[in-house]
Amino acid sequence: MEAQELITRTADFVREKFLHEGSGHDWEHIRRVWQTSRGLATRVPGADPLVTELGALLHDVADWKFHGGDEEAGPREARRWLLSLGTQEEVIQRVETIIREISFKGLGVPTPMSTPEGEVVQDADRLDAIGAIGVARAFAYGGHKGRPLHDPSVPPVQHDSFESYKKNTGPTINHFYEKLLHLRDRLHTPAAREIADERQQFMQAFLAQFLREWEGEDVR
Repeated sequence: MEAQELITRTADFVREKFLHEGSGHDWEHIRRVWQTSRGLATRVPGADPLVTELGALLHDVADWKFHGGDEEAGPREARRWLLSLGTQEEVIQRVETIIREISFKGLGVPTPMSTPEGEVVQDADRLDAIGAIGVARAFAYGGHKGRPLHDPSVPPVQHDSFESYKKNTGPTINHFYEKLLHLRDRLHTPAAREIADERQQFMQAFLAQFLREWEGEDVR
């Protein structure tokens, strides 16, 4: 199968699977990561376009957050799909590697990517977790999980293991301090870091305004 047909069929498969997903990990999120990855990859030497696009399209195909914490659910589903299209084993393995390595695993847990394609897709995924859309997605996921917006009595946790991070059930605002505000400094590519600067400022301004309104300071 030609590369473009493989990408097109994979995009159609993922679109159908996630079109009405409501936690912020929907088709539109995946589409943005896909499009951003395509742009970033042109600036990263050695990033294979086919592996990059397939990795972006399939990075959330079976996220551990929705599969009982199973970290191999994603690679298994990606392999099943790509095998059904007759994809070369080398390409499948490289896509599996992206899916295994991409997730944030806790503030105290390094998450290096072992391939240039992985760096591109991880950067694109993390860009979609910050800024205005990142704020919206955080609250969509919090609502999906039934978490409160904010609870000043529950402090953020700097998780030092993936298992600890997986078990986190804190308020949505804590997620900014436990993850989102730290993503800019963990980006790999200069282009992604440039994009992240403005989004970082937006998140910081949002949090300042949110906390003022939470305490009623803006109406005193």
